[in-house]
Amino acid sequence: MATSYPRRDQASGLWRLSDITSNIKNYGTWPTSALSRGLFMGGEHSPAGFENAIDYITISATGNATDFGDLSLARGDCPSTGSFSRAICGGGNPVTNVIDYTSFMSTGNAADFGDLTVARTKPGAVSNSTRALFSGGHDPSISNVIDYLTMASTGNAVDFGNLSQSRASHGSAQSPTRGVFGGGKTPSVVNTIDFVEIATLGNATDFGDISSTRQNLGGTSSSTRGVFIGGQTPTRVATIDYITIASTGNGIDYGDLSVGRTSMGSLSNSVRAVVAGGGDAPDNTQTNVIEYFTIAVGGTATDFGDLNRIRMEMKQGASNGHGGLEAFDPDERFLVSNIVGSGRAFYVGGINNNPAGEGGSVLHKNIDYFQISTTGNSSDYGDLTQTFLNGASASSATRGVVGGGTADNSNAHNVIESYEMASLGNASDFGDLTAARNLPFNDIASSTTRGLFAGGQPDSNVIDYITIASVGDAADFGDLQSGKYLGANCCSNVRGIFGGGVDAPAQMNVIGYVTIASTGDAADFGNLTNSPSYVGATSGTVRGLWMGGSTPSQVDVIQYITIASTGDASDFGDLSDTRAGVRGASNRIRAVCMSGYKTFRSELTTMEYVTIASTGNATDFGDVSGGRYGAQSGSDSHGGL
Repeated sequence: MATSYPRRDQASGLWRLSDITSNIKNYGTWPTSALSRGLFMGGEHSPAGFENAIDYITISATGNATDFGDLSLARGDCPSTGSFSRAICGGGNPVTNVIDYTSFMSTGNAADFGDLTVARTKPGAVSNSTRALFSGGHDPSISNVIDYLTMASTGNAVDFGNLSQSRASHGSAQSPTRGVFGGGKTPSVVNTIDFVEIATLGNATDFGDISSTRQNLGGTSSSTRGVFIGGQTPTRVATIDYITIASTGNGIDYGDLSVGRTSMGSLSNSVRAVVAGGGDAPDNTQTNVIEYFTIAVGGTATDFGDLNRIRMEMKQGASNGHGGLEAFDPDERFLVSNIVGSGRAFYVGGINNNPAGEGGSVLHKNIDYFQISTTGNSSDYGDLTQTFLNGASASSATRGVVGGGTADNSNAHNVIESYEMASLGNASDFGDLTAARNLPFNDIASSTTRGLFAGGQPDSNVIDYITIASVGDAADFGDLQSGKYLGANCCSNVRGIFGGGVDAPAQMNVIGYVTIASTGDAADFGNLTNSPSYVGATSGTVRGLWMGGSTPSQVDVIQYITIASTGDASDFGDLSDTRAGVRGASNRIRAVCMSGYKTFRSELTTMEYVTIASTGNATDFGDVSGGRYGAQSGSDSHGGL
């Protein structure tokens, strides 16, 4: 069961003192808010035509919008909605079934998500933390279809149910549990309000009526109130209605826009409602004006700033803090609000022993990265200063560090390099390990401040540590239970865990642990279910996972431990195939297994993932840029963070 995470006061947006003290106690950090960024997508500007532009604002501030990137195709009347991390845009005019998505945390162009079940324009859109729904629209006839998709993945939408009547051009609002749709065109203009329970499938139910019939209106919400804004009847109206989402009943007039407006974008951060663009009264002059009001209070909207360009027909905008996101999983909220980069993973260096079937070996120095919360292929991030193979890694929320291994597939070295996770670029020199060693325990054993490097050839039991935020040479931490290499690490913010590996000539199933904040020798934790070398590992907040490896034949086994306790590992599930030389990364919720090899000279590009809190077999994630093994991994949000 998810624990309650501190919230700001709904009306003021200020943190309560009790929330601050509770957050420091439970999470070791001041409370911060992800409820800040809003995106307005697409639109239309006569005579220029349809727009593909995405603008963004910081909702809690005021000021002009900033360019974010572009949709995959220019279109208007494409509503959007969001989770904590993703914005989703579906349908639009010219009539299309395309769904795009982008990450709130980093600017850039939208990517293909999948397709709606029916191509249409002017649908509504709502979401909670997991599902997005698209309701009604023109296809070109007016539709009653409601589609849904799971925002954390990609793929085509699936049928959810139907609206009470076919309609388009309606406004949408949401709570953590409900989606609400108000007004619209059936083809007559209506004042009807429908609602659905987002977590279940089924048809919409009557909620009540807004204060007047109108279409092309805006909609958004706090955690308790839904607001329906402006529209046309056919004249442009300035009226703002509100409803209490948890109940049923009619909308109540409680404020106005500065001028009657239709076909604008609308979004919120659960405290403020923001409307942008559209057509102004009396002659539908298109505008770039942005206005806002406080949802808990109402009244007349106030100037916020301007969009980058004049446009209308944007429908709902997307935010990472609307009313549907006030009830949330604390791990997901913590991930977004307190970790720089919010879930990036990195795949660094490695070797390909048979490039293009030509034989020989190619060592790599490239750094790949991807977002763990999504699926898809990795992208180029930058390069290490030299080729890198069979070393170890550590990471904080902002910095990745790799050390040891070899640069030439022969001689061990003591070099440590680091790269900054928040921005693309090449690595730089960090310092040196206490001694040169190859094949140390791989993957990540690090807290928010310290990184550990353990074992390696020749049969070393040494554990080194670094302070990740500063550069400099490693210092002695303590010793493993015996000299070992080719094992893998996982961690919490308190413990570093070392499992598997080789104590020549025997392969080991032994798990040891240390307390990262202190120094000292590793203590016995328990045993793995097998004795793997060249195995990958990663961790959530509670569990540590080991994936694949060689025993000496390659295996597909995934196994887990509870990091805060001691004891033997348990079966978790299986990878899709046997593989060794893999690397692991996580965002505290998902674990990703990267690359490796099935047999010698058959390096894999594939990545797979599991949900750490459950058990089960791995699912395809995407590909890294090239087949290799002996690389290293990093993440800005693994279990230690």
